[in-house]
Amino acid sequence: MTPVTRRRNAPRRPSKGANGPSKKAPAKSDTSKVVTNKKARATGASANKRNKAKPEAEQSVSSQPVLIRWRYLFVLFAMGLVLATLIARVAYIQVIEPDRLIKEGNMRSVRVKTLPTARGIISDRNGEQLAVSVPVQAVWANPSDVFKFGGLNELDRWYALADVLGLERQSMLKRIEEQSTRKFIYLQRQVSPAMANYVKELKLKGIGLANESRRYYPTGEVSAHVIGVTGIDGHGLEGVERSYDNWLSGQAGSKTIRKDRYGRVVENISLTESELGKPLELTIDQRLQAISYRAIKQAVADHRATSGSVVLLDVKTGEVLAMVNAPSYNPNNKQQLQSFRMRNRNITDAMEPGSTVKPFVVLAALENGVADEDTIIDTGNGLMQIGGSRVRDSSKIGKANLQTILQKSSNIGVAKLALDMPLEALLGQYSSIGFGSTSGLNLIGETTGLFPNRRRWSNFEIATLSFGYGLSVTPLQLAHAYATLGSYGEFFPLTIIKDQNNIEPKQVADRDNAKLVLEMLESVTQKGGTATRAAVPGYRIAAKTGTSRKAHAGGYSDEYVAITAGVAPISNPRLALVVVVNEPQGDLYYGGSVAAPVFAEVMQGALQILNIAPDGK
Repeated sequence: MTPVTRRRNAPRRPSKGANGPSKKAPAKSDTSKVVTNKKARATGASANKRNKAKPEAEQSVSSQPVLIRWRYLFVLFAMGLVLATLIARVAYIQVIEPDRLIKEGNMRSVRVKTLPTARGIISDRNGEQLAVSVPVQAVWANPSDVFKFGGLNELDRWYALADVLGLERQSMLKRIEEQSTRKFIYLQRQVSPAMANYVKELKLKGIGLANESRRYYPTGEVSAHVIGVTGIDGHGLEGVERSYDNWLSGQAGSKTIRKDRYGRVVENISLTESELGKPLELTIDQRLQAISYRAIKQAVADHRATSGSVVLLDVKTGEVLAMVNAPSYNPNNKQQLQSFRMRNRNITDAMEPGSTVKPFVVLAALENGVADEDTIIDTGNGLMQIGGSRVRDSSKIGKANLQTILQKSSNIGVAKLALDMPLEALLGQYSSIGFGSTSGLNLIGETTGLFPNRRRWSNFEIATLSFGYGLSVTPLQLAHAYATLGSYGEFFPLTIIKDQNNIEPKQVADRDNAKLVLEMLESVTQKGGTATRAAVPGYRIAAKTGTSRKAHAGGYSDEYVAITAGVAPISNPRLALVVVVNEPQGDLYYGGSVAAPVFAEVMQGALQILNIAPDGK
């Protein structure tokens, strides 16, 4: 208890009563002193209690957090700034530049599935199918899944897969291992249904099958050079397959889908329907193809020749009825796809036509008034000197008319005709029947041959030009020339697509002169002519043989090309045919011995198949 201390000499304050200050305080008794002391003690006790409670209150107040205003505002500002930055970034990404993220998202989830379409059917003029598409499957692998589900542990099954696909075992496994991060690789394309079923039964993780179509050629090697072949991706590589690839291919469809992380389709985004390839009908008659191929293949084998070619045209329309080569290839067997087999020699290989051009020299002479039906030419003793060179005949015929010159194939006779007319007349005649230009078939690889174009000519060069040297033509060009002769001077553009030749023919020679030359050529297949083996019983045949030496660097080699070309029947020409046998071996290498029998076989078969009435004895 705190003692109460009074100041000495301090005046006493008057006490206040209940109703105000009293003017005179009464003296206190001892009893009042005792009361006052009790009150003082009570007051001291309460003061002590307050003093004890004060430190406890001060402690509780100091333990509570103190709010510092500037710190509070700074934190709010920082949080607001961060939030505003995030909102601005989101707005930039979502509104201003969303393309990149959309692209990234689509790359991870959107897939485009190709819907393959069937390639158009190719058929001959009678509707026989020459090329069709059949369903097959492709074997593919997902190396990532392969190693995800155990890798290449079960070697027996992996070896079985390699064996059925015709792959080397270790090479296939090494390829999968080296591309372990990839999602898709082809193991084998265009496998047969039986192989596909076997692969399916192996039940290898990461190995799948995809639907495809494969081109199948029912006629095999017979029509291979005309039809051509397609590659592994279904597009044409040669022949009609390549020239008309866009027409046959159609338009593949596509399906755009979205997948989740497990490969499940969660959204179909778009669908583009596929368009089937358009069918193509050719002017080719497969029956004529077959007899032509059989004949030329046998001739090449019999004479051990390098190659052979046959072209058969419709004189009245310019349509190609048959076009074959030997050797050929089977387009269904990929192992036979070799360049020397696949080349269509009828349009790619040029040759010097030899004596087969002599009818057109005679025609040019008739056209230019240099000679007529009664003209007699003196060939002398079969030898003519021109400058420092000589022109020889194989047989001495002396004085002869135009028919005899063609029948005996006199080099001197046609040389004198060529030298008597302007050079431009002869070159113009060659050009008008298609030499030096493409045929218009629109087939890949066609050449124009070699058509001479020089400023100065010697007489000997003009003479050799008249019997088929100094220029080169393809078998197709030569057949086109004879078709023009057979149509009495009407030049039809050639076509291999049915109902496509709507162009009017061009008259390039007088009808009577062309008909006269055809009648002269009939004697070539009769007794005493050079093409007697080209005759067909019951029909009047106009034909001309040719035997030309093959040129090489610095001159001519000892190899020959045997040729026979002609038209039938003469009374109403329908067919023009050219047969070429390249480099026959042995003593028989002349056109009349090698090519003429093939000509007769093919022409006879064609006349009978087409039901053309006989016009001869």
